[in-house]
Amino acid sequence: MPRTPVIIDTDPGQDDAFAILLALGAPELEVLGLTTVAGNMGLAQTTDNARRIVELAGHGDLAVHAGAPRPLLRAPRPVPEIHGDTGIDGWDWAPARQGPAEGHAVDFLVRTVMGHPEPVTLIVLGPQTNIAMALRRAPEMVDNIARIVFMGGGYFEGGNMTPAAEYNILVDPEAARIVLGAGVPVTAVPLDCTHAACAPVNWSATLAAHGGEVMLACAGMMEFFERYGNAKYGTASRPLHDAVAVAALIWPELFEGRLCPVDVECAGELTTGMTVVDWLRQTGKPDNCLWLNGCTDPAELYRRIETALLRLRAPH
Repeated sequence: MPRTPVIIDTDPGQDDAFAILLALGAPELEVLGLTTVAGNMGLAQTTDNARRIVELAGHGDLAVHAGAPRPLLRAPRPVPEIHGDTGIDGWDWAPARQGPAEGHAVDFLVRTVMGHPEPVTLIVLGPQTNIAMALRRAPEMVDNIARIVFMGGGYFEGGNMTPAAEYNILVDPEAARIVLGAGVPVTAVPLDCTHAACAPVNWSATLAAHGGEVMLACAGMMEFFERYGNAKYGTASRPLHDAVAVAALIWPELFEGRLCPVDVECAGELTTGMTVVDWLRQTGKPDNCLWLNGCTDPAELYRRIETALLRLRAPH
């Protein structure tokens, strides 16, 4: 089976960790490298977290390039109240055995996309700062980007940080607007989709029952991650937002949505960071985004994620 070449841009985050592990365990994907950005935590922490995750998965040879330490125009907005002091709390992580690869994430993105023999898919799991900078640096790279899949936004579900805005878009709305306007095929995996794809109740116990470092780490992170979300939303389980985005790329048959015009509000008094989705195509603007708003079989989705995680083995 031919594998889809991908670069993962990330700000781990427990759900980012699941997304990275899913991508590494999925035979459908070839991960060319990771780039990190300030988001859930500061850049030094997200980069260290990414190194720890790939090493846990037995992929310590994978390059992790540090990128933007702040949004294009705005101050950083870390959220340790959601993800804990490290961003990936819930597991006693060993220190990363090596640091990030040399070179800025934007340089790596441009070089790797432009130099790859086939179009590359970008999986964007945090604020889109690195991607926007790369597109501005080398607009010709759009010719070798197969698709950008990002987790972010909300239309039917509103926001999770303000009434109008989801976190990843709110942190750097200008970057998201650049990405959506770049002329690249885009798939958005917003709260509209992820909230329809909650994990099975007590899934952490199911993961822990498998044993092994990878599954025990996942179980611990899941338990920590759900604690805040369940308290905030009054739910019994939570979706792994970023892992759902990777899953939407691998298994599109489990998702539904619509191609339509999407833009981002950058200057609203109450709505900065809002993803403005022209679901009914009322503006006359061209369709630029496949906006996913449903998951047809969440139980099957998490069964497949679990199967992919089980393919990973921590090094001894």
